[in-house]
Amino acid sequence: MRDGLLLRTLSCLSLAAALGACATTDGRPPADPAPTASAVVAAHDNLNATLWMQHSAEYVATLRGVFAQAEQQLDAALADPDWDALPIEDRRLGSGFEDLPPAIIVDADETLIDNSPFQARAIRDNQPFELQRWEAWTNERRARALPGALEFARHAAERGVTVFYVTNRGHEKERDATADNLRTLGFPVSENLDNLLLLGDPRAPAREKGERRKWVGERYRVLLMLGDNLGDFIDGVSADADTRARRAAPYAQWWGKRWFMLPNPAYGSWESAIQRACDLELRQRDARACARSTLRTD
Repeated sequence: MRDGLLLRTLSCLSLAAALGACATTDGRPPADPAPTASAVVAAHDNLNATLWMQHSAEYVATLRGVFAQAEQQLDAALADPDWDALPIEDRRLGSGFEDLPPAIIVDADETLIDNSPFQARAIRDNQPFELQRWEAWTNERRARALPGALEFARHAAERGVTVFYVTNRGHEKERDATADNLRTLGFPVSENLDNLLLLGDPRAPAREKGERRKWVGERYRVLLMLGDNLGDFIDGVSADADTRARRAAPYAQWWGKRWFMLPNPAYGSWESAIQRACDLELRQRDARACARSTLRTD
């Protein structure tokens, strides 16, 4: 469900208060030694991002537009035997993909399914991200399909295209729950889960997703890739912003054609890239001040 408790907590806040509040990015409460519950929620850095993802028509419109365009491009890709969506470094030289069966590679979280209730709980309880809490959430199997995601995945399956879910959820602790959640929503998941590649999958155990993309590319012609983070498309993005931009530059013409980025203002590797722009002392002393120092005002 959309977190009604969050909205009830926010009912006493004006928009100005919500926009103007401050907090540390590590989730610690503000300086007030006894803040009210609503003040703590308002101060959480993820507040506006989560509200936008849960309640704005603009977010829904963006998602539906991306998936509609992806459907059109999928049909075009199927008709072109030379079409390939894998980055150059992931396609082994001389592998020959033209006669392979078609597939797409998609991320799961904030690409196909919605974890904003998990974010909302952290805001409500004024908590930072914790892996144990995240694993508890995924094992609830309650993430919902994002608008347009299920229709897109079903369209691909109906066209004979295998959907590979390449996600950094943990293979050992989250595999079964992830499969159950996706199946319950209606996403095409194979009986033996061979189209689900989580972090630590024995077939391709590297942390970055490139090895898993290569595994798929050796067996399938990859038509499209969808994700909400640059690392869903290329490796080497856990770096500063300039390095990330250089890594993505050769593929500038692929966006909206072979690659589709879903919006996610709540979290991602872009956050650590911003922090890398600050000197270590400022980063450790005040992460929020570090982030503010990177703002462009011209």
